[in-house]
Amino acid sequence: MSDHVFPRSFASPPLTAVAAEGSFIFDNQGKRYLDASGGAAVSCLGHSHPKVVEVIREQIGRLDYAHTGFFTNSAQEALADDIMAHAPANMARAFFVSGGSEAIESAIKMARQYWLEKGEPDRTRIIARRQSYHGNTLGALAVGGNAARRAPYAPLLSDAMSHIAPCYPYRDRGDGESEAEYGLRVANELETEIQRLGPGNVAAFVAEPVVGATLGSQPAVPGYFQRIRQICDAHGVLLIADEVMSGMGRCGTLYAMEHEGVAADLIVMAKGLGGGMQPIGCLLASQGVVEAYVDGSGAFTHGHTYMGHPVGCAAAVAVQQVLREEGLIDHVYNNGPKLEALLQERFGNHAHVGDIRGRGYFWSLEFVADRTSKSVFDPKEKRHARLGQEGLARGLICYPMGGTINGIQGDHVSLAPPYNASNRELELAVSLLGEAVDATFS
Repeated sequence: MSDHVFPRSFASPPLTAVAAEGSFIFDNQGKRYLDASGGAAVSCLGHSHPKVVEVIREQIGRLDYAHTGFFTNSAQEALADDIMAHAPANMARAFFVSGGSEAIESAIKMARQYWLEKGEPDRTRIIARRQSYHGNTLGALAVGGNAARRAPYAPLLSDAMSHIAPCYPYRDRGDGESEAEYGLRVANELETEIQRLGPGNVAAFVAEPVVGATLGSQPAVPGYFQRIRQICDAHGVLLIADEVMSGMGRCGTLYAMEHEGVAADLIVMAKGLGGGMQPIGCLLASQGVVEAYVDGSGAFTHGHTYMGHPVGCAAAVAVQQVLREEGLIDHVYNNGPKLEALLQERFGNHAHVGDIRGRGYFWSLEFVADRTSKSVFDPKEKRHARLGQEGLARGLICYPMGGTINGIQGDHVSLAPPYNASNRELELAVSLLGEAVDATFS
């Protein structure tokens, strides 16, 4: 690695990737790695899909960049049309940025300005959940509930954000409490928090339909989001669905909220939108939100230099076309149970695997020192970090994280393979992960 790059960690220099194709990445020593997590659940088509590569080449040779303060562009228009043709019925407009954090920032600002347009300026508070993750910019970090990532920057984070409990049945469902009872109990924390803040002061509630990196692909229990929607409607609070990691087919439906049977007011997406082929994120706004702007000031007081970038938008159009042409979202829906079965077969009785959870092609293992008591390993041991290294040593890229329970305690690992990964590659991923887990926790 160059001495001039500021790395993520000076203590653990990264490998050097030089090529990638399909489900594999190759380093500068010629070693091959099975990318079983798509980086961070990004590479939904694997790497270097030829159709997308060709579209990017054509677009950059025709129009590389045009600032949206002066121009729209045909790629942005095509992507907006494509998305709206398959979006939830209440969605009306798309706002394109460079990634998930920018999209979350845009959602927070859009929600705030929405209430200004509606003549309710006191609605300044945003509610989210503990053990959530919504991005690394200061606004996104403030609304997120990842305690470890928030801690160094706590003095800089807005106090307009507050947090309620996650929907985390493995740890928090009480003895004798049904899933429905548990879901209702934790959803009702939103009602309590709205009343504490004052209903006229709350702008929005933000939640991941399937919680990503911080909690380890945790779906909500049935009925949870129906109750959340009821509470939001009762108080006029906007519901923001953060589908950056769980959306665009990752969980077996184009939008992760489809599983919940409710509609959000704003939807944030990124990773699976462009599949890592280009940086891109998107905020979808419902018809009701759009109308408030049209009937009000007529302008969103927000923007980014690379919003609506023609190359990113062209790549995303191609990715979405490939997903449909190859039937990959249906494939994830139908083949997700196979991945779950492989994980259950290998880890269902593992002494140090307490929970196996997920949906579609997004699954996680939560590790414990003891299955009966659900006790955890000492965080100082950094078992998740060791697991990542054991995986790399075997040619496996997985996504390990610590602080699963409260930002400090707990370890888990996630798999998010490409939607077009072969069954043999899924089997290899689980086999290599098994070796890495045994080496880490035995």
